This record gives sequence, C-alpha cells and structure tokens, in this order.
Amino acid sequence: MTTNTPTDAWETAYHQLQLQFDAPKFDTWVRDARFLRYEGGVFVIGVKNDITRNMLQNRLYRVVARVVSDAWGQPATIQFEIDRPSERGGKPSANNNDQLPLFQLLAEQQAAQEPQPDSARPFDAHMTSPAMSALPESTLNPRYTFERYIVGGGSRIAYEAMRSVSEAPGRNYNPVFLWGGVGVGKTHLLHAVGHICHAAGKRVLYVPSEVFTNDVVNAVRGRTTAMLRDKYRSVDVLLLDDVQFIAGKEATQEEFFHTFEALHRAGKQIVIASDRPPRELTLLEERLRSRFEGGLLVDIPAPELETRMAIIQMWTQEHHLRLTSAVVGRIAHFARHSVRELEGAFNRIVLHSKASHQPITVEVVDRILNRMDSPRTARDITPAEVLKAVSTVFNVPLADLTGKKRTAKISEARQIAMMLMRELTDAPLSQIGDALGGRQHSTIISGIKRAQKSCEGESGLRALTTEARALLVG
Repeated sequence: MTTNTPTDAWETAYHQLQLQFDAPKFDTWVRDARFLRYEGGVFVIGVKNDITRNMLQNRLYRVVARVVSDAWGQPATIQFEIDRPSERGGKPSANNNDQLPLFQLLAEQQAAQEPQPDSARPFDAHMTSPAMSALPESTLNPRYTFERYIVGGGSRIAYEAMRSVSEAPGRNYNPVFLWGGVGVGKTHLLHAVGHICHAAGKRVLYVPSEVFTNDVVNAVRGRTTAMLRDKYRSVDVLLLDDVQFIAGKEATQEEFFHTFEALHRAGKQIVIASDRPPRELTLLEERLRSRFEGGLLVDIPAPELETRMAIIQMWTQEHHLRLTSAVVGRIAHFARHSVRELEGAFNRIVLHSKASHQPITVEVVDRILNRMDSPRTARDITPAEVLKAVSTVFNVPLADLTGKKRTAKISEARQIAMMLMRELTDAPLSQIGDALGGRQHSTIISGIKRAQKSCEGESGLRALTTEARALLVG
C-alpha cells in the first residue's frame, strides 16, 4: 500500500532511513533534514548546510532516493536545498557550519572532497558496490549481554561457545548454529556476541530472517540487489535469527546461500539461530543444511529449576524488590519451558503488587498464577482487541491510533500497539499495517523497534505496556 501524500512519503522514508543508516551517519546527514515542498514531481528537502547538501545530493543520493521511491510507490526525484534558520523564525547565521564541532567539520569536508558519482543518473541504475556498505547494522538490545545471561547446566556449552566466538570471530567456530525452543536464550546470545564484536570495532549485523526476506523482496522489486548484497556481504559478523522462516522461500534461500558463501570464504563470522536442528528443516535446501551441519551445532534446552530461580533473583535485584525463596520458587515452578514465559509471570506479579499496594506473598502469587494457568493463545487475540486494550490503557481514542496524527502520545501508543500485535497475535506485518490504517510493513518494523527500545528505557511506559498486555492475556 503506497503513501497518500508527499509529506507522508517523506515521513515514512525518514523513519526507514533511520534503520538503513548507522546512528552516526544518520545523525550527521539526515536527522535535521525536513520536507519543504513537492513541486514539478520533485521532493524538495531542506538541510542545514552546504556540506550536508553535497553529501546527500551526491554520495548518498541513491540510498535516499530508493527509500523515498519505495515509500512514494513510484520513482522519486529529490532535490536538497539549504533550510535557513531565518526561514523558520530562528536567528540567521553567517555560516551554518559554525554550529558543527570542529572534528565533525573536518571529517565532513574530507568526505565532501572525495570523488563524487553522477547524481543525475536514476536511483536504480547499475551500481558498483563500495568496499563498505552505506547500509547499517541492526540495533542490538542493550539488555542482552553476557553479563545478564544466567548460565545453567544445559546452556553452559552454548555460553562458552559464544564467548569464544566473540573473542575471535571467524576463527574459533564458524558457522555456529544454535537451536532450541522458544524463549531459551538464543536471541540473547546472538546479541551478546554482537555487543562484544561491535565494541572491538567489528561491523555487526543482527537480522531476523523475516527482515532478511523482506530485504530480498524489496531489492528484487526495486532493482537494488547490488545494494542488498553490499549490505550483507560487507559485514564482519552476521547474526541471523529464526532461520527456519526462510525454509520454502526459494529466492531468499538462494540469496542467503551466496551471502553465506561470500562471508565464509572471507573468514567472517556467521551465527545462526533456529527452533530446530538443520536436519529437521526439511523445506530448507540441502546445500544450506549441509553447510549448517558443517559448523558447530549447539542445542540449548529449556532452563532447569535452579537456573530459573537465579534468573528471577537477578530481576528482583534489578527491580529493587525483596522476594522470599518460597515466592521465587513458586514463580520458577510455574514457567518451566521458556524464559519469556517466566518474565511474563514475574512482570504480571510485580505490576499487580504495585497497582494493589500489596506485598508479594505466596498467596498473592498463587492467585495470580492460577489466573494465568490457562492464558489465551495468540489465535484467540485479534489486532482489533489489541487496539482496544491500548486505547483504554493509554487513554488514546481508537480513531487516533489508526489515523494520521503524530503527536508524541499518539505515536507512542501506536508503536506499543504494533509491538503487542506482533507479540500476541498471529497477524503478519501486512495485516498489522492494515489494522493501523493501512501503514506499510517498513513502518510497522520501525515502530516495533522504537517501542521495544522505549520500553527498555522508560519504566512508566513499560508498566503501561504490561497493563495492556495483562488485559489481553486474561
């Protein structure tokens, strides 16, 4: 579904560019850009200074034009011009470059003096891939570190293997294939490796397989496969989550096979996670299964009781709570198979205690856990119910959640709705977008990431989200 107006197209593209570029590049070149007008079939975008304009009009033009064209639904031409502060009611400056730190100015001037490609060529014309892609690594979850990973008897091999990988990526074990059930810590370990490698100066790309599939589809549709390959094959560490979802998707498997081969030949680290071992991925091409089995295969079982209790104790300390060993044991016995299930029960109990101003006793825990013993499944919950719950808890009208308003309060509630729909329903991204007024899947992905990041940093928002979730799961 395409965007209706040029303003909406730029807004969508702006958020997508935040995912496409790494944080320093986005902050330097794109963050201050704003839509000025659409005239003669051209998007006119205001920027802060000449250096920024030259960089966007020349070196980064193809990336920006591709994203805007995707949001607009047709090839887009873009023109960048200086957006003077005086035109916005601010104080004019003789030189906007005065506002930039010296080290940034020097770096930008050096970049601007490099040879520039011909920006007049169409954005989807043939490209020569640079040595390092302009497309960025995905954001790593700051909570998923080795320090916060509680090691149990069943997960020790996986933990030690991933520590070894993070210390010498591409040398010790390559590829690594982690498999296990939902909520046993696979994603946590992927991010933990990513944090260590990124801190060591490695270029890290964490990507769920669904995002990889979407990238392949968009690249084929937009004729930007060279850019796609540059994005994935110029990394030092590739972390692919939920690889089982590419099974049966021929084009995606073909692209991933060649990406795998290119990285492996170059000695780059590849870590893959799945809910089952390679031999059980029957819809996966044999050549991929054989390569996965040629690396290190590590099974992560469900956490044992002692591990679950240790995890609860860690959360208790982080929330500055005091729980008796009997309470901790009750919660640990309730959630036997998944850390996510364990965290859901813990958060529900903490929320109930804060809302009712009651201490967390064994009796209170038993009462809450009994109500959770037969929770609604994802198939029972619809996107419409999620919208209603979020509307109630966040005090935002349903019409605003699905409409075009972009106030901070409405946008925040809308993003939480996206995240909960993804978490609690079986709805695909396209259906979630339809439920929220016809928004594109790229907007949904961006919204989910923003909601997850916001919930990690804001305790008030996290409490409201937990309350909305509690309304839905019974």
